Amino acid sequence: RKKHFGKFGKMSSENLFNKIFKNKTVLVTGHTGFQGTWLSLWLKSLGSNVIGYALEPPTQPSLFEILSLKHDIKHIIGDLRDKEKLSNVINQNKPEIIFHLGAQALVRKSYDDPLETFETNIMGTANLLESIRNCPSVKVVVIMTSDKCYYNKNQTKPHVEDDPMGGFDPYSASKGATELITASYRDSFFKNNSKLPDIATTRIGNVIGGGDWSDDRIVPDTIKNLCKNQNVLIRNPNSKRPWQFILEPLSGILWLATKMYQEPKKFDEGWNFGPTKDTDTLTVKELVSDMIKKWNSNQTFEINNNLTSLYESETLFLDSSKAKINLGWKNILSIDNAISETISWYKTNEDHQEDIRQFTTRQIENYIIKAKQNNLIWT
Repeated sequence: RKKHFGKFGKMSSENLFNKIFKNKTVLVTGHTGFQGTWLSLWLKSLGSNVIGYALEPPTQPSLFEILSLKHDIKHIIGDLRDKEKLSNVINQNKPEIIFHLGAQALVRKSYDDPLETFETNIMGTANLLESIRNCPSVKVVVIMTSDKCYYNKNQTKPHVEDDPMGGFDPYSASKGATELITASYRDSFFKNNSKLPDIATTRIGNVIGGGDWSDDRIVPDTIKNLCKNQNVLIRNPNSKRPWQFILEPLSGILWLATKMYQEPKKFDEGWNFGPTKDTDTLTVKELVSDMIKKWNSNQTFEINNNLTSLYESETLFLDSSKAKINLGWKNILSIDNAISETISWYKTNEDHQEDIRQFTTRQIENYIIKAKQNNLIWT
């Protein structure tokens, strides 16, 4: 594979990202969610005119509300299944860059309401793609799916971008279908038309970080119990997962969008942005034990046998060598660093040690400094 670092590859991250995103109108779907809030805050710090389109914040408490982000962006409540409203928002605001993070993102909820999952994740993405076909302002679209988009047989070999799409549970199937729908639109309508935007998909792994309060996720469930001085209930304690700090994949999609903007039709494909398998893999029980230790708690974990009925892959890894070779991107934080950053955020929020908005912004700034020290190409 050829390297495509481009003419801005050696600029500082501040100058480069500011050059691409400053004063640009950027649409973020799912901006009220955990990852969408972090991305919106980073874009806002870069000087972007952020337009958010999403349902009401999905959890209480909510990172989006805690950071009071709705006062700093154009905050639009809307459903991805409402094609007319979504199209109107895009046509009226004329974004140049779109990050599509909006989705039904919980495996257990996909069992409870599979139709909502399929409608939101598949048809919601199709509505977005259809809406931008007639909006000439849009130059770049990055669609985030999941490592669960791949047809997984509990293989120990990490998934590469060309592996088959699939999914056992409704959530995984919806993500695999999202990839196929996007590829179909890209090949049928966008790929060979220079007047239409570049479209890429990104698959990321198990993301951790401050401000996630989703149900049935190991980190927020652990935090909730530790805040109540209760033992932590876990299922599938021996499942191995590669974990990564929230800013790692977000730096990847920002850099991918940058390259797509600089060099059209060269990066419009699927990309893995996952952690390194060998160094960032822990079992669920190892992750929880480390979180408890870093919380300075005397609690322990218990296995909840009532939650083991749902199918869950024992192993699931991504091979991100394509992003490393073609984009010069890689993770820079160890799993220990990622857990420490996550616990630090929740501790600060729980103890009201300082303004959490400032603390969250500083975590982004410190991450950029760390990336510079590691000579990442996007810095």
